[in-house]
Amino acid sequence: MTAKQLRNIGIFAHVDAGKTTTTEHMLFASGAIRALGSVDQGTAQTDSLDVERERGISVRSAATSLVWNGIAVNLVDTPGHVDFLSEVERSMRVMDGAILIISAAEGVQSQTETVWQALRAMHIPTLIYINKMDRIGVSVPKVVEEIKRLLSVHIAPLQAPDGEGELFTGIMPIWAIDEKDNETGVNRGLVTDTIADLDEGILERIVDGEDVSTEELKEKLASLSRSGRAFPVCFGSSQRSIGIRELLDAAIEYLPGPGGDPENDLAGVIFKIERDKLMGRTAFVRLYQGALKNRDAVVNLTRGVQEKVTQIRKMSVQKHTDLGQIEAGDIAAVYGLSQSRIGDILGTSAGVPPYHALATPLLTVQVKPGEEARYPELVEALQELTEEDPLLDLQWLQSERELHVKVMGTIQLEILASLLQTRFGLQAEFGQPSVIYKETPAQAGEGFIAYTMPKPCWAILRFAIGPLPRGSGLVYSSVVRSEHLLPSYQNEVERRVPEALQQGLLGWEVTDLKVTLVEGEHHVWHTHPLDFVVATPMGIMNGLASTGTTLLEPMLRFRITVPEEFGGKILSELVQMRAEFEAPSVMHGRCVIEGIIPAATSLEYPVRLRSMTGGKGVMATSFTGYQDCPPDVRAERKRYGVNPLDQSKYILSVRSALSTS
Repeated sequence: MTAKQLRNIGIFAHVDAGKTTTTEHMLFASGAIRALGSVDQGTAQTDSLDVERERGISVRSAATSLVWNGIAVNLVDTPGHVDFLSEVERSMRVMDGAILIISAAEGVQSQTETVWQALRAMHIPTLIYINKMDRIGVSVPKVVEEIKRLLSVHIAPLQAPDGEGELFTGIMPIWAIDEKDNETGVNRGLVTDTIADLDEGILERIVDGEDVSTEELKEKLASLSRSGRAFPVCFGSSQRSIGIRELLDAAIEYLPGPGGDPENDLAGVIFKIERDKLMGRTAFVRLYQGALKNRDAVVNLTRGVQEKVTQIRKMSVQKHTDLGQIEAGDIAAVYGLSQSRIGDILGTSAGVPPYHALATPLLTVQVKPGEEARYPELVEALQELTEEDPLLDLQWLQSERELHVKVMGTIQLEILASLLQTRFGLQAEFGQPSVIYKETPAQAGEGFIAYTMPKPCWAILRFAIGPLPRGSGLVYSSVVRSEHLLPSYQNEVERRVPEALQQGLLGWEVTDLKVTLVEGEHHVWHTHPLDFVVATPMGIMNGLASTGTTLLEPMLRFRITVPEEFGGKILSELVQMRAEFEAPSVMHGRCVIEGIIPAATSLEYPVRLRSMTGGKGVMATSFTGYQDCPPDVRAERKRYGVNPLDQSKYILSVRSALSTS
């Protein structure tokens, strides 16, 4: 199958914009399914989990396929709720094009902007679909202006809506609409302006009064769209099947096919793992180069292991077809990769796009079994769920018999509890979620350790440690010569530094710092590689004790929309929550306030806001980064294990563990 015959398209949106309904109608229109399901009734084909059917929301991305006008389309329906942003980021990595759905009634929302920024950062060509055109109160000029203001001015409507709101009856091709023929203000002039703005040749011809043919404009727009410079816009009401066929036509014409050569060496990435009731562990793979066949031995570049493919299947909503092989550009479910994990690269990294992080878990919570006797089962279940969502970052503290997971929000916690119950038959109790703080060095300093007792051991290390700007993470380097410290020992130190930084002086992960190994020494007779496993955390903690650490807290970008009469009270409460915000704007009796706010002070505020305003107030948030806590804010976390600052006790503890492992 050539690139021209294939499309890999992701469907993205804010929650409740109609993604799953749109996907359902696309599958139906293409003949991939024979009957329409319903999100509200729990019968949507791509909502396969019990919890999705019960709640009417998507919590996992769903990969399916259809054929339209002879073109095969791999379609991935992604969750819209911010708590499941990790599913979105993993799917986005393997898409060649995107359909971003916006509700005509709600307009551009916080998740819409978050996804849009990521799509632009990853240069993924994007088609915008304005859904729910039949909702009461819809204003096309308003939503178009909002898209121009918050997303891009380079939009090009492919249709003009016939009416809006309760008067919406359908859509008309934009090329048939004269400059001022449509009462909604959507006309051919908008498309021409966008093309002329991006193409100097077209602009000069228009300025000179030359007529540019419709066919030439269509071809130019398709080229600009496939290169991610212009963004076609479609209109419709998925619930009423209006605009679905036109959306499929536009996706084929204006979004690009994949590249890659099946004759090249294998290059692919695993972007999703799930469990199939019949087939077991399923790895969803996108190939960028080469080909993959049943019974092939494939090298996992990330883990340095080789595994054997047992079967390759094309995923669809009603049947899974045994393919036998896939080639560059395609996506399929691969079986037999038992050691592989999400994000692993297969073969080589040639052509595989870099990972773009969107989701950052902000809460940590302890999980306990409802029945103590089922503790091992709970451990196993959470390990399986963490394979499917690595951001859960399960911490199993065997000595304390404690299980901790990280989550994006309280909705994800509810879903997690439901999954444990329905899938594993386990009742789980969750502790009170707490915000995940971080630490960073307060100033530059040094850490030193001479681990030479009790014999036999010998590891001498000196680290230079200093703070870096927010968002830098950990930057590690070594300036030690190999004759002073063997490369194998230096590699061991480098591996252990991130582990040593998992618990700082206050018990939180230490980030935004530069660590440089400036001195190192081994002994020809007395040194063992495991000496550096023991020494590195002591040297790092010695350094942090000299630099001190600053507490960092997660910040959320927020947008609050409330009836105007509540504006004053909301502003007063935002000040108490340490929010920073711009001057509010008032339009049509609604007050809109935007700014940033600490996650710790605003966890419960969306619920309180809805209660206070009788359900008329809405708060949308997205993670924006970590920043320094005020001096009067202090948050310590219980340390697990022996503190490396207590060197004697730490050495005994670690050496005992190493000798028994």
